[in-house]
Amino acid sequence: MFEPSPTDSLSPRSGILRAARRPAGWVAAGPAPQTPEDPGDLWPGPGEDLCWLAGNWRILQRLDGHRTSLDDLVTAQLAASLCASPAPACWLDLGTGIGSVALFLAWRFPQARGLGVEVQVLSAAMARRSLAWNGAADRVEIRDGDFRDPALLAGQGPFDLVTGTPPYFPVGTGPQSDRTQRAPCRFEHHGGIEAYCETAARVLAPGAPFVACEAWTQHERVEPAGRAAGLALSYWREVIPREGKGPLFVVFAMTAASQAGALVKPAPLVVRDRQGRRTPEFMAVRETMGMPA
Repeated sequence: MFEPSPTDSLSPRSGILRAARRPAGWVAAGPAPQTPEDPGDLWPGPGEDLCWLAGNWRILQRLDGHRTSLDDLVTAQLAASLCASPAPACWLDLGTGIGSVALFLAWRFPQARGLGVEVQVLSAAMARRSLAWNGAADRVEIRDGDFRDPALLAGQGPFDLVTGTPPYFPVGTGPQSDRTQRAPCRFEHHGGIEAYCETAARVLAPGAPFVACEAWTQHERVEPAGRAAGLALSYWREVIPREGKGPLFVVFAMTAASQAGALVKPAPLVVRDRQGRRTPEFMAVRETMGMPA
């Protein structure tokens, strides 16, 4: 559980409002949130908190449920960097969960229209509330359902960008949490990387990237999954949580195999040095996505 700190406060609905933890003189970048004057049920309720995300944008999360994480940030940052110029007119986030990547993209591309698809009704509802809190609900839709169903995306796209942060483990490969949201976010209840690649390939615009991540323990599935869907890797980067350790996950991009160029494979992104301090490179990733370095 994420208990409140002395600087946090309670919302009118008795949820936790997390205090901003920012260096002196830091100025939030990006578009300002357009929170309704009377947020009503957008306020966090019991068992929820409202946390800072990108710039002055915030995200609703459950204290005992799925929460935004490092892989969401790195996936969104890669997607934003690959599509910086020209910016996408429309994007799709598969398995959007509580909306972490969708919120990052909505913050980064304020002129674009977005669509997120999420099978867990509770998570989808939280994503909608977060988008509404930040004033982006009119340009980002969260659609309930399983993206493996072709009818769910019928008539949509093609998209200039598709993203996804798939669950990392096949069902049966480990114990599953009984906490709200968590098991389907970690285990492949509704498909793994293969399903994400298949759906992305179906709706990508010509030359557009599919950007996602995968646990390092499952990384050997990525290239075959893309190849089976007619995609090829265009970018591949390992993410190491602390200097001296092995990779935690990989973030990658794919495009249609017929349009793929040479594979870009930079050195691994090391998040913290041996003393546990954030590395300059990781601080730059945070900064480009509106987070204090």
